[in-house]
Amino acid sequence: MTLIWLRFAVLLYGVAALAVLPAVLYDRPRWRHIAVPATIAAAFFHFVSLTEMLDAAHHRLPVEAHEVQSLLALILALAFLLVYARYRSVSLGIFVLPIVFLLSTLAAFRPGEESFSAPIRTWWVFLHIVLLLAAYAALVVSLLASLLYLIQERRLKSKSAREGWLSPLDTPLETIDQIALKMLLFGLPCMTAGLLIGSVIAQAQYGAKYFGDPKILLTFAMWIAYVAMIVVRRASGLRGRRAVYLSSLVFLCVLFVWAANQFSAVHRFTTP
Repeated sequence: MTLIWLRFAVLLYGVAALAVLPAVLYDRPRWRHIAVPATIAAAFFHFVSLTEMLDAAHHRLPVEAHEVQSLLALILALAFLLVYARYRSVSLGIFVLPIVFLLSTLAAFRPGEESFSAPIRTWWVFLHIVLLLAAYAALVVSLLASLLYLIQERRLKSKSAREGWLSPLDTPLETIDQIALKMLLFGLPCMTAGLLIGSVIAQAQYGAKYFGDPKILLTFAMWIAYVAMIVVRRASGLRGRRAVYLSSLVFLCVLFVWAANQFSAVHRFTTP
């Protein structure tokens, strides 16, 4: 039952990690009513699992690596809940809850204790790929929209909005900027969900070494850059050239992630 409780907690942590995104980044405060209760429930089942785990091992302090990972995840989850109780803010959850999810996943899906059958895993891998491709596509569209914003802005400043070969593209700058931002807001949940699903599947098969894979490290770095870009854009109203620079930086991270396939032990595909 220990792993059952912990895996259920992992599921709830995943729900909370996804729900906190619209609560903080998209100005949807109602989503905190999902993120916070899900974290509370997850922490409860996590505590039950950890207690049973230590009791079955006949020691009160964590000794094994998976026990330390589980305890650290629980402490971080409780820290997030304490911050929310004190300040009524879930902003910290953008970074804390995914870390809690990953640490608890390491403890819940250890090699040799996999519970995914081949057909189920195939569907989850398919969903993992589709979500990440959707996130990459959204990023590309956002980058193109930002470039279009820059072109239109220059044309307006040069007082040639009604002249030249770009005249059919006379779209208001505000509309173009909203397209770029909304594509980013669409892509972030896709990327987050894709990473969470991939982490569970790969951890069950490869163990902790999965998180030392070059592509995985670059992917998480790209996720952090993605979140930072949205935060900066929403906080400062960033547009034009600087928005293009930010989008280009994250797109460059995407290219590095794809290039890392050559050095990845997890994402290397060979032909028969």
